[in-house]
Amino acid sequence: MSIEGLPESHLPASASEFDPSEKRPARKGSWLRILVYLILIGGLGFIVWRIHTNQQLSAQNSANQAAELYSRPIPVQVAAAEQKPMSIYLTALGTVTPYMSVTVKARVSGELLPVKFTEGDQVHQGQTIMLIDPKPYQAALDQAKGNLLHDQALLQNAQAEYARYKALFEAGVTSKETLDADEAAQGQYQGAIAADKAAIETAQLQLDWCSIQSPIDGRIGLRLVDPGNVITANTTNLVIINQFQPIAVYFTLPENELPQVLHKLAADKRILVDAYDRNDQVKLASGTLLTGDNQIDTTTGTEKLKAVFENRDQSLFPNQFVNIHLVLENRPGALVVPSSAIQSGTQGSFVWVIDSQAVDGSGTARIQPVKVALTEGQSTVLDAGVQRGQNVVVDGSDRLRTGQSVIATAAPQTRAPNAAPQSSPAGSDNKKALP
Repeated sequence: MSIEGLPESHLPASASEFDPSEKRPARKGSWLRILVYLILIGGLGFIVWRIHTNQQLSAQNSANQAAELYSRPIPVQVAAAEQKPMSIYLTALGTVTPYMSVTVKARVSGELLPVKFTEGDQVHQGQTIMLIDPKPYQAALDQAKGNLLHDQALLQNAQAEYARYKALFEAGVTSKETLDADEAAQGQYQGAIAADKAAIETAQLQLDWCSIQSPIDGRIGLRLVDPGNVITANTTNLVIINQFQPIAVYFTLPENELPQVLHKLAADKRILVDAYDRNDQVKLASGTLLTGDNQIDTTTGTEKLKAVFENRDQSLFPNQFVNIHLVLENRPGALVVPSSAIQSGTQGSFVWVIDSQAVDGSGTARIQPVKVALTEGQSTVLDAGVQRGQNVVVDGSDRLRTGQSVIATAAPQTRAPNAAPQSSPAGSDNKKALP
């Protein structure tokens, strides 16, 4: 079979090889795949574009909100810097100690008679507070006096014999040995009389010791022995007497703070010391620094100092713990701000200052570096940084930025009862200030 117009050698082996219906489906599938790829690429690009657009829009909204929040005034509380007299002082923990303390003991043994005091009474030096049965010691005194009379009589007899034998010796009737023996007997009796007088003094002294007297002025404590007990001399503790007026307080200071204290003590001869309660709020008494110890404790690097208080109202009590304020300097015009206004950063201490404050309290905040001299509690003394009357932020500073708009209101005045604002110098934990 042949196709017209073509030689038989050029004919396909079979008619199916030249069937156009078999070629068309392959070309259509390629174009379809390309179209699908293009659609997928376009969709992916659209998704990426939408994500990028949404991110930009979200960032823009966040920036707008931040700008709106930044421009919105923030409420803060402020306080004005004050200029007032302040006293610079060192602080320490002190222990109240009696100026003098005596543990009374009997100097003779015997039965204790009813006491002559009421526990807790104020006693005076030389006042009889206890009695020991004096009968044995009175008998010893009487015996010593009897021995004295006996020896005095013997001495008189020896003196009379000596006078007689001396006359006989001068007449040549008696020997020199007899005269010398009578003279020696007189010396023996004179010695016995001297011993008798010493025995009388001893017996009298022991009799006097039966009356136990207060050696100091002070407050007597609880009796340690009840009447009726037999006590031993120099052994039994009877009662303790502590002197309250004046009274002492012992405290310690680090060795690096001693030079300024000792120099001031040597120059002024007097350093004011105030005693405060455990909470360091209520002032109990005022006194003066007496002296310091003669050596530094090598285990703690501190030295013990002693302050004396008149304690007229007896507000200080032995073994009481008190906070000591050792006044070193008085500043008549110290610049003071609330301690809550002081902030710390990488550049040091600073405060937030409100500038251009209007009548309604609106203004702008800025950072003002300050130099802290003293700080503790509610007040801080500044050497430099702000001026008197300038408002500083005491509450709300955590949300502030430089140039931030604020609405400022005056902070409420809070002060502990009977307490004065206090402060302590930078670089020293013990130095403080008191207005």
